[in-house]
Amino acid sequence: MNVTSLTVENYLKAILQISLQSGSEWISTGELARYMNVAPGTVTSMLKTLKQSKLVEYRPYEGASLTDAGKHSAIRVLRRHRLIELFLFQTLKLSWDQIHAEAENMEHAVSDFLVDHIDEYLGFPETDPHGDPIPSIDGQMRRAYPNLTTLAACPDGVNLRIVQVTDQEPEFLRFLSRTGLEIGSVGRVTEKNIEAGIVISEWSGQQISMGIHVAENMKVVPIPDN
Repeated sequence: MNVTSLTVENYLKAILQISLQSGSEWISTGELARYMNVAPGTVTSMLKTLKQSKLVEYRPYEGASLTDAGKHSAIRVLRRHRLIELFLFQTLKLSWDQIHAEAENMEHAVSDFLVDHIDEYLGFPETDPHGDPIPSIDGQMRRAYPNLTTLAACPDGVNLRIVQVTDQEPEFLRFLSRTGLEIGSVGRVTEKNIEAGIVISEWSGQQISMGIHVAENMKVVPIPDN
């Protein structure tokens, strides 16, 4: 794949991911620039190119949204990325702080044929190692959690399960690993100090203190009392 095609796929995937996180189809130029860590002018130029290719709808000063063709391409890349992550995690036993960067390198090179076989080999999984939903072969997300919220927003005393981690920077994931937190961990918030910006939670008898901005990156669901 040439550099131009790789860049196009990265932009389409970024627009899709921001849209999934925000719940809005329209993404501002500033949002995309921050996400891609590039200058707003660079984003504007690329969006004009993507519009010419009929991959996005672009409106100056408003932002962009994916066309049907652009969304189809973005979902294909996202599917590749998340299945590669899971393959590296489960089969090659790489840690969850290593797999994101490796999948970024591989997602543009593997064929859909190989990705479909990885999907079958892994048993058609619904989520990747970070809890992100994996698109199916027909482009549908295979996991939707009801009552999904962040650890920072949870009231004290409610039993919770971690189902997704939205910050995939290696340093953050290593912090979670050091504290024993992972997808599926069960615990509860014991105290929140809004003034100090701290959330204290308990997991398997261990008290863990973290900043509210950190707790916002951990998606949880409540566990009903038996």
